[in-house]
Amino acid sequence: MPGATAHRCAQAQQPQVQHAATLIGIGPVAASAAIATVGDFKQFKNGAQFGAWIGLTPRQRSSGGKNNLGGITKRGDTYLRTLLIQGAKSAVMTAHRRQDKISSWVLALRERSGWQKAVVALANKNARILWAVMTRGDVFDPNHLSVKPIGG
Repeated sequence: MPGATAHRCAQAQQPQVQHAATLIGIGPVAASAAIATVGDFKQFKNGAQFGAWIGLTPRQRSSGGKNNLGGITKRGDTYLRTLLIQGAKSAVMTAHRRQDKISSWVLALRERSGWQKAVVALANKNARILWAVMTRGDVFDPNHLSVKPIGG
């Protein structure tokens, strides 16, 4: 019975999905899509590599020491990228109701850079946080302040 196997597989992944769905802007649908699409998050060296794999990083056209950043690359899984961006849109629209560090960061970014760039930046940040949460097994803390490792 293929349906029973899929059901058991979904049940086994449910704690991972619930863990991933705690992020602001990532609901159960995006969390389950990320778990199903990626499988093992440890295949990526870091969160930036995961964000680039989804296609949420800016295209670079650099020459002669001058960095030119364009729009997002749109490589990788279109469905997962779309879910992350839709979740980020929701989070940006409701950020004024929350008092956490990520919401205050996204509100300041929206004022500086505009609504669309803030949405894509939050989607990329969520992808990086999702990678960290899934590889380390940590609980998501919206007020976490990341510290760069010494000697890294």
